[in-house]
Amino acid sequence: MTGVIQLIGRIMMALIFILAGLGKIQDPAGTAGYMQSVGLPGILLWPTIALELLGGLALAVGFKTSYVAFALAIFSVVAAAVFHRNFGDQMQMIMFLKNIAMAGGLLLLAVGGSTAFSVDNKRSSTDFFGTRQG
Repeated sequence: MTGVIQLIGRIMMALIFILAGLGKIQDPAGTAGYMQSVGLPGILLWPTIALELLGGLALAVGFKTSYVAFALAIFSVVAAAVFHRNFGDQMQMIMFLKNIAMAGGLLLLAVGGSTAFSVDNKRSSTDFFGTRQG
């Protein structure tokens, strides 16, 4: 049962990044404009999309989970600080805290290592030929 919960948790964490990346693809000009309005260069749009989509997918399937979770945690904190720092607006404060909470969960996942039903777990338990190790 723990393994199923770990899988569901990874997918739930990944979903926000995957959907955000897809949303940015649907309106790249609008997203680049929004990024520029807070002082970021629009050229960061495509690396952001790549991190969100590829990182989200890697997180969902459990591939290089520790590294991906750490990268997404840093991304979440930076996004909170850059885009949601207007605490006078309650919605922005909630979005800031959501990003910080996501980063906290991602850091826990980063230090926890591989989880059940993941590519990481499969790779660490078998060698190249599929022979069980350990």
